[in-house]
Amino acid sequence: MNKELRRVSIVVLIMFLALFGSSTVIQVFQQDNLKADSRNVRTLYASFSAERGPILVAGQPIAQSVPSTDEYKYQRQYSNGPLYSAVTGYFTLNQGNTGVEGSLNDYLSGTANQQFLDQLNAIITGQNPKGAAVELTIDPKVQQAAWDALGDYQGAVVALNPKTGAILAMVSKPTFDPNTLAVHDSKQVIATYKQLLGDSGQPLINRAIAGSLNPPGSTFKLVVTATALESGKYTPDSEFPNPGALQLPQSSTVITNAEGGSCGGGATASIATALRLSCNIPFAQLGLALGNSAISAEAKKFGFGDSGIRIPMKVTPSVYPSTDSDAQQMISSFGQGNDRVTPLQMAMVSATVANGGQLMSPTLIDSITAPDLSVLQKLQPTVYNTPISSATATTMTQLMINNVANGAASNARISGVDVAGKTGTAQNGQGAPYTLWFTGFAPANDPQVAVAVVVENGGGRGQSAFGNLLAAPIAKKVIEAVLNR
Repeated sequence: MNKELRRVSIVVLIMFLALFGSSTVIQVFQQDNLKADSRNVRTLYASFSAERGPILVAGQPIAQSVPSTDEYKYQRQYSNGPLYSAVTGYFTLNQGNTGVEGSLNDYLSGTANQQFLDQLNAIITGQNPKGAAVELTIDPKVQQAAWDALGDYQGAVVALNPKTGAILAMVSKPTFDPNTLAVHDSKQVIATYKQLLGDSGQPLINRAIAGSLNPPGSTFKLVVTATALESGKYTPDSEFPNPGALQLPQSSTVITNAEGGSCGGGATASIATALRLSCNIPFAQLGLALGNSAISAEAKKFGFGDSGIRIPMKVTPSVYPSTDSDAQQMISSFGQGNDRVTPLQMAMVSATVANGGQLMSPTLIDSITAPDLSVLQKLQPTVYNTPISSATATTMTQLMINNVANGAASNARISGVDVAGKTGTAQNGQGAPYTLWFTGFAPANDPQVAVAVVVENGGGRGQSAFGNLLAAPIAKKVIEAVLNR
């Protein structure tokens, strides 16, 4: 009998320990994940019952909660919702949360670990709980300039301060109005959400940091140039054969330069000339000489392939793929093939050059402030990596200035200002419209902004447009907005 009782006791003890362990994991270690899970209905309804903190730009709310007469107590409102939708995202009853609304839901709803004492005080005093205020790094004038400059084009614009990583503007189009998803009518929210999902323009995708991504075209030549200079084997004057057309090895594919002839008219072209005139054939040969491993290692230093970048929203990693043939390697070396990037990634490349070789971690968050005005979090510029030396950055700055001053990026010129930049015109398959790019920074001697612009779907012009025609003028207007603040 004692033996049987002992067995039962052991089983009961094991079950108790298992229950205790699982409860501890759920209540302690998984607490933050559970609160952040959009499927957590209890957290969602609690968020609607509390006064959610505002999202601020230059001290003014672009998202705030106002009293409601229904059971949810508060209604989320977005001032100029479409302008800031790529940043704020949306806060809904039943379709989850995106953007800053989703990434910082714990702070905005007042449930972050740092706000525990505020929660406790609200319970004791009987006061209504309040969320923290989130101040963004966005500059309203720069954001408006980016919005206006992008116009009706499908694409995105990112502008950031290369010295701090602070994002000054983030625009993605087509866009949507988050107010239409913040209503308290579930059926209406679902209907609107389905309509947005079915829109061919995919307005719910923030093209600045996510989506299926685009080939970078010739803007990727900046990464290849950095690899070459950092290797110590090449200088801007290093020469490569410069035919008008080149059949790739073990392939029937023939590549050409954008103008269809030899790059600059000479039998050879230097790296400096090839970058200034955006020539594909010399860069294909440079990329083959460098090899996939070297370029891949350099690309990773700039952030390619990093799935951990958050601004605070998660950023889709940009891709520089491994290649299994010389032909693929040559194509990928001028931004084609399976290369895929976000505008944020290309802004980070330019920001690195602008900041003397040091890349700062990009962020949208300037500060997070509790209802009692205590600062819970403040922007502390942090170094992401140092992809290139200061000497390489100085050399690349001059090369990029030449691109704008008397090269293929001429439409980014600003009178009295040295603008450093690079354009790109990426192919997307037989007969498909091009993707148009510009990335750069200014002023070159004291950079205040690094910018990247992508215009998708050929800007509505199929294969007749190019980066300098459409993307460079957009970037110019964004840079001017920063310089004229």
